[in-house]
Parts: sequence; C-alpha cells; structure tokens
Amino acid sequence: MDYLGYFAGFLTAIAFIPQVWKAWKTRETHALSFPTLLLYWVGIVLWLIYGALIDSNPIIVANAISLLLVTLLIEAKRRYR
Repeated sequence: MDYLGYFAGFLTAIAFIPQVWKAWKTRETHALSFPTLLLYWVGIVLWLIYGALIDSNPIIVANAISLLLVTLLIEAKRRYR
C-alpha cells in the first residue's frame, strides 16, 4: 500500500517543479500569491509533522519534497518582487 502513497506523493510534489523552474528562470513571480504560498507552506509543514507522528514514510518523503519546492517559490517571490 505504501507504493500508492509514494506514487501519489511523487506526483503532487513534482507538480511544483515547472513553476519553480519558470520563476527562477524568468525571475517573474508577479502572478504568484504570497499569502497562498505561505498558507500552503504551513499546511505542508503540518502534513510533515503528521507523517512523522504516524511514522508514514510516503507522507514524510512527499511533503519534504513539496516543502523544498514551495520554499524555493517563496524565496523566488521574495527576491523577484
């Protein structure tokens, strides 16, 4: 059953890669909502904590990857206002 969790987590985590790539490449982040990114970041942190509490590697791995990517988007938004 973990395979399904890893696959779902992988897909949702990599969904941010094109946005991160575009933001860093073009230095254009005007269309990104900072409050939305922050709320999403907090949600990911909470999912990561939850995954650790229930010892679920698929949740931990997927949300660690997502956290990294959303953090990169937040940093791009901060730099390239």
